[in-house]
Amino acid sequence: MVALSSDILAPLMVRIAEGDRSALRALYEATSPKLFGVCLRILSDREESEDVLQEVYVTIWRRADRFDPARASVTAWISTIARNRAIDRLRARGPLAKADPIEDLEIADDQPDAEARLASAGDAAQLHDCLGELDPRTQAVIRTAFFEGVTYEALARRMDAPLGTVKSWIRRGLARLKGCLEQ
Repeated sequence: MVALSSDILAPLMVRIAEGDRSALRALYEATSPKLFGVCLRILSDREESEDVLQEVYVTIWRRADRFDPARASVTAWISTIARNRAIDRLRARGPLAKADPIEDLEIADDQPDAEARLASAGDAAQLHDCLGELDPRTQAVIRTAFFEGVTYEALARRMDAPLGTVKSWIRRGLARLKGCLEQ
């Protein structure tokens, strides 16, 4: 795996949007272990995760021109694509299907994790403070959905609450977080 810094990933997206296959290959080599981990954590199935990962890079190839560095980092943008594709695959299993948690699985990844990147950017304390301003229930649903990759449906089952209610808790909590982080 080739380790690329964040300043190299954004220009890769421009090259991918222009149809440069070598740029897509470089992005794949730099990011596939992390994206595979995202898919595997949600799906708990290696083969399905590999299939979804392929779909993710096809999506990146087709939509690279839509990437906006002013709105998100490359890592955040492609991780969101991976998360959404994996959740779509999980939903396709049916309403009663669930992913069994994978415990002792090590995925080689020498890239810093999201928490390390936040800490290095100095935003971790602010995020922690802002999360602390939320009520415990809202904190729990946001942490579970976004840090653990649990689908809203699975979260609603865990919380024994209607899906729409859980979505409302998350939506209102994210709005409060955004307001707090913008101060």
